Amino acid sequence: MAVKTKKRARKKAPSPARLLLRKLLKWAAQGFWTLLGIQAVVIFLFAFVDPPTNFYQWSEGRRLEGIRQDWRPIEEVSADVARAVVAAEDANFCQHWGFDLGAIRAAVTSGSGRLRGASTLSQQVAKNVFLWPGRNWVRKALEAEITMMIELFWSKRRIIEVYLNVAEFDEGVFGVQAAGRHYFGVDAAQLSLVQAARLAAILPNPKNRSAKNPSPQSRRRAAGIADGAETIRLDGRAACFEVLK
Repeated sequence: MAVKTKKRARKKAPSPARLLLRKLLKWAAQGFWTLLGIQAVVIFLFAFVDPPTNFYQWSEGRRLEGIRQDWRPIEEVSADVARAVVAAEDANFCQHWGFDLGAIRAAVTSGSGRLRGASTLSQQVAKNVFLWPGRNWVRKALEAEITMMIELFWSKRRIIEVYLNVAEFDEGVFGVQAAGRHYFGVDAAQLSLVQAARLAAILPNPKNRSAKNPSPQSRRRAAGIADGAETIRLDGRAACFEVLK
């Protein structure tokens, strides 16, 4: 009696299109991790090395045929400036890790549809140093990812130091040293609390405001910022970036 043998079904070979898709996905994954690694290395280096001219400064430099910027370490900047900027832009700077969830929640529930007030200094540094002007979801996603890396690799003091040196204070005027000379004729180290508050009050729209000749609204805002700067000094919310002298 003949014994029947079962034939093994041959495994169907992947189609050329499927093989190509697998290769593309593999290359995309490798490219993603390579770019992420390069990005992490660059951000880590900027914890110690001052960042070069960013995209916005470069474009403004071309438009205006030059910009004014004179980098100063935080030890050579008046402590009032750092406190004023934090009081104006991100009062909980020392208490969060890049994202102020309370401010975001308040902005969302307010129904205004604007999250500008919820943008932390860490997020602004990520945007100013590493990204291009504009608003879209790709840029917002990159901003969030870079913010997390900045908080991972940089100290709070370093974040403030970079912010104070790259923030725009007038057309073509970047950083508090250039701003101090431009508006008040003094170096960043000599800026008073009133002057620091006036500089902070023109952010984030310095092209339409003046720290030297403030409008009544800017004066009121500066007075509130000065009070806020003193408050965070006294309650410890400035401790993470204060320079002990």
